[in-house]
Amino acid sequence: MDKEYTDSLWDEIARNHSKKSRYYHNLSHLENLYQNLLLIKEEILDWDIILFAIFYHDFVYNVLKQDNEEKSAQKAIDILGSLSIDPERIQLCKEIILATKGHQISKDKDVNHFTDADLSILGSSWEDYRTYYTDVRREYKYYPDFMYNKGRIKVLKNFLDMSRIFKTDYFYHRLENQAKNNIRQEIHLLSK
Repeated sequence: MDKEYTDSLWDEIARNHSKKSRYYHNLSHLENLYQNLLLIKEEILDWDIILFAIFYHDFVYNVLKQDNEEKSAQKAIDILGSLSIDPERIQLCKEIILATKGHQISKDKDVNHFTDADLSILGSSWEDYRTYYTDVRREYKYYPDFMYNKGRIKVLKNFLDMSRIFKTDYFYHRLENQAKNNIRQEIHLLSK
């Protein structure tokens, strides 16, 4: 592969994730995702596609739009197509990226590992979780508190209503209880 082309792809990824409007969905989030998936690399069937999904799953991120995942997936499809990647692998990348919209269980193990890693911040220490939700709120600064809090509580309750937040045993056993505690505490703070 042409180094100049790959460098230009990375420059575009870095530029998109370094926009001033990104407080959580930035390069640090990609690093966190990568580090979490690296811990279970031997369980991943298509590591290269997982890496590609890391780089592109939040490529398009506009809090005022509802089609970020679809546009990010399309960008990944376009780039993978330009690299002559097998269509089945391109489809897997698309499926991974689109799965981050609802974080529902998938029949594909790689998809489940990815979405669990994407949500791993939910099961972090309270201090890290507080930084996360503060950064997310900064991304949604265009919304007044009464609107944001109502929407955020709905999203958080959706996670609590799931039979399991984390689909894979690895993430479930490590993070599930802490994630539920963090979410409940955030809901309590938002409800005041």
